Amino acid sequence: MSKIKPSKGAPYARILGVGGYRPTRVVPNEVILETIDSSDEWIRSRSGIETRHWANDEETVAAMSVEASGKAIADAGITAEQIGAVIVSTVSHFKQTPAVATEIADKLGTNKAAAFDISAGCAGFGYGLTLAKGMIVEGSAEYVLVIGVERLSDLTDLEDRSTAFLFGDGAGAVVVGPAKEPAIGPTIWGSEGDKSETIKQTVPWTDYRNGEVAKFPAITQEGQAVFRWAVFEMAKVAQQALDAAGITSADLDVFIPHQANERIIDSMVKTLKLPESVTVARDVRTTGNTSAASIPLAMERLLATGEAKSGDTALVIGFGAGLVYAATVVTLP
Repeated sequence: MSKIKPSKGAPYARILGVGGYRPTRVVPNEVILETIDSSDEWIRSRSGIETRHWANDEETVAAMSVEASGKAIADAGITAEQIGAVIVSTVSHFKQTPAVATEIADKLGTNKAAAFDISAGCAGFGYGLTLAKGMIVEGSAEYVLVIGVERLSDLTDLEDRSTAFLFGDGAGAVVVGPAKEPAIGPTIWGSEGDKSETIKQTVPWTDYRNGEVAKFPAITQEGQAVFRWAVFEMAKVAQQALDAAGITSADLDVFIPHQANERIIDSMVKTLKLPESVTVARDVRTTGNTSAASIPLAMERLLATGEAKSGDTALVIGFGAGLVYAATVVTLP
């Protein structure tokens, strides 16, 4: 018989607050067209993107995260000292160690919160949210800060016609805390490593270090392959998340997919047969693809503009490099 005492966590967890930060520089498509042979009409028709935000030297991964996190903590009505863990999802923090989460936890004024980074690409927010839920229910933390943050402008090849227009920078954060009733559904997540070549870094850092390539590594992708996978396979995952939560599309108020491409979003809406009453996040138009930051940024904007409201039921799904994915149903803060 085990001598270990049972954990004393909360019965359930929920998102209590959300915050976002977008860099001050707004970059229209015209700037992208200076380095690729394309047109504003082509970019808008293929992606829906009109503008994106690019960070300046002061808007580091840590600095943007601190700004977004401060808003989320205030929105949740708690203090930084109450945060028991900080989870940061990013692929664009260029220090292998220490984790940027530790710097963020310190700058926010947490009381020595556990802090670590994860790398799960565009599904990273969903992965972090799932870990946070587990911590709260298990009892290892009462409040967990989950951050999705990227400076993808640092990993963008401005001469790559297939990706130069896609990526933006920013940070989104949520505070996850205890709840008396279910407010974060089961997560449907996974990976398809056999498709890892469809979205990847062009070369390893060591190739650049050793002088084997002259161009700094960047993110590249096979656009059509990614589009087909996202439209057909991720709609299935989204449906599984609805089923796991015990609801149907008719019960949804909001749909917040990863902001990769508006054509993908439209196709998923159609495949899922979402009612017209469901609010669909389209932050991609003015923010671009911010990978792990895209879902919390889109969530924050919907709540700020009144397009969504506290207590709404939302389906969130992230998918990207790996290929990895994560989908769940949440109650909005």
